[in-house]
Amino acid sequence: MPLREHVRELRTRALLASAGVVLGAVAGWFVYPTVFDVLQRPLVEVAEERGDLVALNFAGVAAPLDLQLKLSLFVGVLITSPWWIYQLWAFVTPGLTTRERRTTLAFVGAAVPLFTAGAALAWWVLPTAVGLLVGFTPEDAVNVIDAQTYLGFVMRIVLAFGAAFLLPVVMVGLGAVGLVPARTWLAGWRWAVLLAFVFAAVATPTADVISMIALGVPICGLYFGAVGVCTLVDRRRERRAAALREEERG
Repeated sequence: MPLREHVRELRTRALLASAGVVLGAVAGWFVYPTVFDVLQRPLVEVAEERGDLVALNFAGVAAPLDLQLKLSLFVGVLITSPWWIYQLWAFVTPGLTTRERRTTLAFVGAAVPLFTAGAALAWWVLPTAVGLLVGFTPEDAVNVIDAQTYLGFVMRIVLAFGAAFLLPVVMVGLGAVGLVPARTWLAGWRWAVLLAFVFAAVATPTADVISMIALGVPICGLYFGAVGVCTLVDRRRERRAAALREEERG
């Protein structure tokens, strides 16, 4: 494709992905009360355990509406993840062969459960992080938290964990099309570990070590798992190439 066609294709895929997210946000608008109760549950549980006053506060007349819009969009991104991940795959496939398309389609199938697993891990870590941070509130003091700040904190953690879990999909996809071999990924493992924890420190909006480790360690595990899969893909490619050379010689 010429550059203009690539730009047009990117725009089309971006519009389709955005339209899907907007439709998901419409659904999120109607389930907002339930989602709000679920997301504030860790804070409520911490308040009950401590016996202190820990509550959300809406600072401003328009704050509830603004928060409902943001939370609806957040729900839209989560529930339409198969759609916008597919659009990303569809943008890449015109440059791939038929066999490579079948291979990458399998990786797209793995991307959705990985993204979901990352979001689930974030939800599992969240009560610990909230309890740790709220625990610094002095005795005989109340902790009235801005609702947008708290829910923004929750949404960032969930999306950061989900996005981080897509790393092996990208790695194996690049290896499957022959752009980055396994030995290249393995040679840079030290930088990968460092960057994983730097990303974890930046992506998690808290300064606690628990959240950083909870995100950094799984990223490293997924990285080395993807290196293993890339190694198998490279070996299979080498065997096919060797067999082809033998056929040509024969």
